[in-house]
Amino acid sequence: MVFRHLPVMPEEVVKFLACKHGRIYVDGTVGGGGHTNSILNASMPAGKVIGMDWDEDAIQAAMERFKDYSERLTLVRENFADIKKVMGDLNIKEVDGILLDLGVSSYHIERPDRGFSFRFDAPLDMRMDKRQKTTAYNIVNELSMKELEKIIREYGEERWAKRIAVAIIEKRRHGPISSTKEFSNLVSFAIPKKFHPKDIHPATRTFQAIRIAVNDELNNLKKAVDDGVGLLGLGGRMVVISFHSLEDRIVKESFRKLAKGCVCPNDFPKCVCGQRPKLHIITKRPIAPSLEEISRNPRARSAKLRAAERI
Repeated sequence: MVFRHLPVMPEEVVKFLACKHGRIYVDGTVGGGGHTNSILNASMPAGKVIGMDWDEDAIQAAMERFKDYSERLTLVRENFADIKKVMGDLNIKEVDGILLDLGVSSYHIERPDRGFSFRFDAPLDMRMDKRQKTTAYNIVNELSMKELEKIIREYGEERWAKRIAVAIIEKRRHGPISSTKEFSNLVSFAIPKKFHPKDIHPATRTFQAIRIAVNDELNNLKKAVDDGVGLLGLGGRMVVISFHSLEDRIVKESFRKLAKGCVCPNDFPKCVCGQRPKLHIITKRPIAPSLEEISRNPRARSAKLRAAERI
C-alpha cells in the first residue's frame, strides 16, 4: 500500500517557518512527505531538511519519493521526542525551523494490520513504531480498571470512561480482548445508546485514548517542544499542527511558559530565578484550515496551527 497522507495547511507551514535558501529545517513527522516536499521547494536551491519519523513504512516511502534529493534531505527513523539526540548524532548544533504535524496519517487508519481503526477487524496494535513492545492489546488486557478509566477519561475526554473500564474488566473474565471490532463493539455497548454521538463512532474517543497511551504521545510532545526550542537558532521558528484539545493545550502552555521566562512568584519584588524568555509567540490564536481546504480534505477540519520564534 502506498503511504498517502494529504498535508494539512502546507502553505501556512511554509509561511510560518519562513523558509529560506540555505537554511536547515526539521520535519519531525515525515509521514507521506507532503510537508517535507513543501519545505524543500520553499528553501531551494540549497535549503536542507532533516526528516524524522518513527514509522519504518513512512521512512521507506520517503526514501523512494525523495531519492533525487539526497544532497538536501536526510531521513532518520526516530521519534521526534529524540530530536536533541538525532541532531547531536548528525553534528548539527542549531536549526532554523522545526515542524511537528501531530496528525495520524490516512495510511495508518487505512491499514487494517496496524490496528488503529474500528472500521476493520484487526489485531489490537496501534503502535506507530513496530519496534515498541507495548501494544493496544497489552493496555486493554493488562491494566487495572482504575488505570483504564484514567487513560480513557484523560486522553479520550470520554464521560463514560468508568462504564467502559468496567465493561473491559468484565469481558476479560471470559478471555482476552484481541481485535479492534471486538473492542469497538464493547465500547459501543458500554455507552448508553441515547448518548451515542451523532457525528462520530461511539468508540472514537476511547480508541484515541488507547492510541495515545500506547505511543506515549503527550509526553513525547512535551519533550519535543522543549528540546526542539533549545535547538533553534536566533530567529528560528517552531510550527506545530495539533488535532485534538489535549495536544493543542500542551503546545499552547509550553509556548507560553517559554515566552514568559521568569517563574518567580508574582509578589517577588524582582526576579531571582534568572530565567529569560526563549520564544516570541507568532500566533496569538491558533490558525485553522480554510473552508476550501476542509472541503478537499475533511480530516483537516480539527487542525490547529501554532507558531513561535526563538529570541
